[in-house]
Amino acid sequence: MADHRRGFFRTLGMFFTDRDRLEPAVISVLAGAFSLLAGVLLIAVASKNPGESIWNFLVGPVLRTYNLYYVMVMMVPITFAGLALCIVYQARYLTLIIDSTFYMGAVTAAAVGILWPLPPGLHPVVAMVVSGTVGGLIGMIPAVLKLKWRANELVSSIMLNYVFYFLGSCVIIYFLRDRNQTILASLPFLESFHLAKLIPNTQLHAGFLIAAALVVAVAVYLYRTKWGYQIRMVGANPRFAAYTGFSVAGVVLGAHFVSGFIGGVGGAVEMSGMYKAFIWQMDPSYAWDGVIVAMLARRNPKFVPVSALFLAYIRVGADFMSRRGDVAFEFITLVQGMIILILASDTIVNYFRTKRAQAQALRQEKA
Repeated sequence: MADHRRGFFRTLGMFFTDRDRLEPAVISVLAGAFSLLAGVLLIAVASKNPGESIWNFLVGPVLRTYNLYYVMVMMVPITFAGLALCIVYQARYLTLIIDSTFYMGAVTAAAVGILWPLPPGLHPVVAMVVSGTVGGLIGMIPAVLKLKWRANELVSSIMLNYVFYFLGSCVIIYFLRDRNQTILASLPFLESFHLAKLIPNTQLHAGFLIAAALVVAVAVYLYRTKWGYQIRMVGANPRFAAYTGFSVAGVVLGAHFVSGFIGGVGGAVEMSGMYKAFIWQMDPSYAWDGVIVAMLARRNPKFVPVSALFLAYIRVGADFMSRRGDVAFEFITLVQGMIILILASDTIVNYFRTKRAQAQALRQEKA
């Protein structure tokens, strides 16, 4: 027991003394803290009653138990998006096709939930597998375009998001729509399709546990399997990876398929856990949420839940504040934008690393 404790404190001490590990973590924490402070200052300027508005924003999510449950519910799709992007970011690909995989995963799950009568428990699992497969195939498209024709994956993924949004909308309108409803909605899902509620009379569903399990699975996949090692090697140096015998194209396509699979499963979980029918009038667009979460987590799936909790918390706080005050919910987009700008500036970390390397080189010359 004592050996385990010494090992734990030794690892903890190495983390806090290893600057290469500590600096990115500090940048992530400072990005969240600075953007939160900037949001508070913005509220103070915009609100006629800044004290109450700031209180509702910062404390609102924990004032009621229901609000706390809502934070946990909101974490679920954000966690799926963050995990999906962690994988492709490890391969050094910047793609936003997660929007398409998530949306088409939800559409596919809706079709399974309406048209396929299956036993309870098995029904949502089948929907997740089918939706994940569809999402995985969609997720590979930007990678194929990049590998085959050198098309920029960011541009192609953004364009494809529009294509698949309208494709999914056509499926709902022409094949699954409930003509008896005055709004655009699908036929109701079969009862066996729904995920169980973890707490009665709340929206917290079993998808929260699925997302938690997936965090562990992705962490093991990236850091404890040969496929994850290949993804990280290709991301670090594709030429060296090819020289050592890796199929760079195969690794990249595999990473995009797994990423898309996670996005598709996320869409299926959202449908079976939250809705009685498909009623999305617009694409929910979780791609940028995934970008923020993956960047705050520094592409490490182990830290995705913390990042997702932070983002969900400020979202619920902004919603609570807008309902009880005079500051619009949309102000939260400014906070998110500041997070992205700060984290995207890796030159901060590189600057300190360069300075430290120069200092070490000077010390060696003098010695």
